[in-house]
Amino acid sequence: MSQILGFDFGTFSIGVAVGQRVTGTASPLAALRAKDGQPNWDEVAKLIATWQPKLLVVGLPLNMDGSEQPLTEMARKFANRLHGRFGIAVHLQDERLTTVAAKESLFAHGGYKSLQKDKVDSAAAQLILEDYLSSQ
Repeated sequence: MSQILGFDFGTFSIGVAVGQRVTGTASPLAALRAKDGQPNWDEVAKLIATWQPKLLVVGLPLNMDGSEQPLTEMARKFANRLHGRFGIAVHLQDERLTTVAAKESLFAHGGYKSLQKDKVDSAAAQLILEDYLSSQ
């Protein structure tokens, strides 16, 4: 099966999810800690070795009107670094409102205790990846 990894880029935490084209679904994985948007690249390499994705999807943070914000360029750089380091194709996916939707879903299933930052980020990565899969 062709696996796809999805990322919800952030400067302190990067949410991660894995999905597949066959089912069109994704599941959250443990979020990566980041420092100024830079993850531990060895951890990313382990994810890639484990899941052997054919594609990487990175959420592109845009304002509601579609304009870019400072985080947009940082997410693009992260996507370029992924491609440069691992040689895997990277697709940028509009991520507007995914964090809000992730929080709503987590809260509905587990209340306030489920709203930990790393869980929210990986749930957002799951939604980003599922949006991508449904658009294909």
